[in-house]
Amino acid sequence: MAIVADGPRGRIYLNPTTEAESIARSAKPTWRPETPLPDDQRNFWTVSYGLTTYGELFTPRQLVGLATFSDLLASARDRIRQDACDEGFDDDGKGLDAGGSGATAYAEAVSVYLAFAIDKMADLGNSLVRWEPIAQCPRQLFGRQAIPMVWDFAEANPLGDSSGSWDVFVNGLSNAITKVFAQTQSWFRGYAVQADAQTQTVSQGKFISSDPPYYDNIAYADLSDFFYVWLRRALRPVYPNLLATIAVPKAEELVAAPYRHGGKDQAEVFFLDGMTSAMRSLANQAHPEGPITIYYAFKQSETNSDLGTTSTGWVTFLEAVHRAGLQLSGTWPLRTENASRMIGQGTNALASSIVLVCRKRPGDAPSISRREFIRELNGVLPEALDEMTKGSGDERSPVAPVDLSQAIIGPGMAVFSKYAAVLEADGSPMSVRTALQLINRFLAEDDFDPDTQFCLHWFEQHGWTENVFGEADVLARSKSTSVDAMKEAGVLQSGSGKVRLLKWAEYPTDWDPRTDTRTPVWEALHQLIRALKQGGESASGILLAALGGKAEAVRQLAYRLYTLCERLGQAEDARAYNELITSWTGIESAAATAPKPAQGDLFE
Repeated sequence: MAIVADGPRGRIYLNPTTEAESIARSAKPTWRPETPLPDDQRNFWTVSYGLTTYGELFTPRQLVGLATFSDLLASARDRIRQDACDEGFDDDGKGLDAGGSGATAYAEAVSVYLAFAIDKMADLGNSLVRWEPIAQCPRQLFGRQAIPMVWDFAEANPLGDSSGSWDVFVNGLSNAITKVFAQTQSWFRGYAVQADAQTQTVSQGKFISSDPPYYDNIAYADLSDFFYVWLRRALRPVYPNLLATIAVPKAEELVAAPYRHGGKDQAEVFFLDGMTSAMRSLANQAHPEGPITIYYAFKQSETNSDLGTTSTGWVTFLEAVHRAGLQLSGTWPLRTENASRMIGQGTNALASSIVLVCRKRPGDAPSISRREFIRELNGVLPEALDEMTKGSGDERSPVAPVDLSQAIIGPGMAVFSKYAAVLEADGSPMSVRTALQLINRFLAEDDFDPDTQFCLHWFEQHGWTENVFGEADVLARSKSTSVDAMKEAGVLQSGSGKVRLLKWAEYPTDWDPRTDTRTPVWEALHQLIRALKQGGESASGILLAALGGKAEAVRQLAYRLYTLCERLGQAEDARAYNELITSWTGIESAAATAPKPAQGDLFE
């Protein structure tokens, strides 16, 4: 245990005094939220360690502080109303819940914002707050959409002027509101309505853009109870009906939560039926001249090595879209995710949201056979894949490998969803899962030189580890190459009856593709990664310029290897290929402006 204080040269760390320990132990809360945490070990990690209610996530001193701030809100509300009246503000005696617009409603509106500040204080004032060693300050509980277990925690001082204090929260809230109003036109008045997506009618004749729940990714309602218990204590006099329940209503929430519905299968049925109903409601109400846009960022994770990659979340959601009578007319991968967010650090998390552009499918849409469907995919997907991976200069960057399996769904499902059904050989309708597997097979196609094909298949079986020469020799012969030739090319190491592929860091730094008589695409790719890691985009741009016509094949191989590494669970390797593609536009720019060195001067 330590006390962190401001010193003359920055933060200093002190041993706790007996008085400080005594004060901490003397706190006696008179109220704590007894709402139980759900039995969801995926999102709520503390239950297994004995912290089973929301109140148990706080120390006694934190509970006293939060309850005191919540209770003082009533006094602040009265003070604000009186100040407004003293300034000549009319008061009709009606609050916000009754549609009031006078001093009483004004005071209640300000108290709502103050309640948000109390919720922010709860986020940085609990026993699961992380200590940030670089910035030397507390970090909020919700770094991701889950409540993790933390063994060493930081307790902020709510009465100070640094992270975790009331002043910081109120100033931040005030600045945010001021900025929003400063950028809002005077004629614009937005409004929000809470309604059941399956039965709502407010979308009638509207242009619709939706960001629906991502299957089982996030337990929205359960997590919101963390904030709700404090909002209810602070604002129940303002919104007695809205805050009448002890906890947030959850029964109708459209997420596939197995612990709510008795198992994974039942949860999937619940999600599919509910999402179909919601999508059909949108399809029937949307303005006929405007498409429905749906933001979806659910990462495909389940794999079938024979047919491709699919995800229960994607399958179930797209099944609902198709059942609702919608057809996909396009997809837009949009960079919406912050790379510095906790879930994105050190992982291959999605960098984008995929926007599905949908329209209502005509009632007389025909059916086609499986063979006709595959033939149409063969005509559509290669061009779509090429466009996605190339981009278009500065205006449109290529889709990152981490997002490619998401993005390719759009043009593929556009073919599938425009028909009433795709019929299998036995006359039964093709499932969305089968359609996705057929679509994703296009990511696995390759047409590389024999050495690269050997490396691909060897890597899929053995990665970077060594294995027996005999197996490598058989594989090399089947690819019309040889182990000795590839050793000479510099892509593998062979000796003592063992063979292994070289990692990018093992490739020579003085390599010149203009003098190399045998340059597999595999070698060129890993040399580019080495140059990018060690010298940045300018160094890799010089290499790319020297590679000439191999650039496109290198880029395609990077996508192929990223997909393979994701399937094999090799996150570190996948990240290297992803980084190369996300830097590709900059590398191409560096290649275009790189001076043409004389022979042998490539690295001087």
